[in-house]
Amino acid sequence: MSTVIAPATAPSTAAAPTTVKAYLRPIDRDGLMAFADKGRNNPSSRGTNKVHTVMEGQYRSLSYVGNHAPVVVDEPLHLFGQDTAPAPGEIVLSGLGGCLAVGITAVATWKQVKLTRLEVFMEGDIGNPAAWGADGALQKTPPEMGFQAIRVKVLVEGDAPREVLDEIVQHANYYSPVANTMRNPIPFTISLAD
Repeated sequence: MSTVIAPATAPSTAAAPTTVKAYLRPIDRDGLMAFADKGRNNPSSRGTNKVHTVMEGQYRSLSYVGNHAPVVVDEPLHLFGQDTAPAPGEIVLSGLGGCLAVGITAVATWKQVKLTRLEVFMEGDIGNPAAWGADGALQKTPPEMGFQAIRVKVLVEGDAPREVLDEIVQHANYYSPVANTMRNPIPFTISLAD
């Protein structure tokens, strides 16, 4: 067995490695500030979201929003669906997660904090003992139906300390339209279409 001795090398003159941060794709801050100014000047303004849902069969439905591909909704097998898509409650939580993510991005942009990662994890405990009112536990009342508790965890990273990131998350939650819809009672009407 022979031993190989590596030749001596001159000290390296190469630059020290640098860390490259990849930030999330930013939004237009000037546009955001103009939108915020518009809201400040007209706080009673409202928009209207429109969705058209068509039942396909069993519990599978297609919800059409603008020119987008339909949002497919189904129920899991244990609730007599085909389990081909998320359940309605999961779609609601998806809307909540999307709204919170939008809000966190907006508040971070306002505060000039660049984000490198943003993920929202949600769990919702949902009650449906009345089997949608189909002769289940009919003595139950509406407050016992639907989400009974929602837990949200936010994984957020960026060029700000943890305390500032937490302030951003809390601020976005306070002003989230979807979170506030879920927290607050609102007028709700339903009727047969003409």
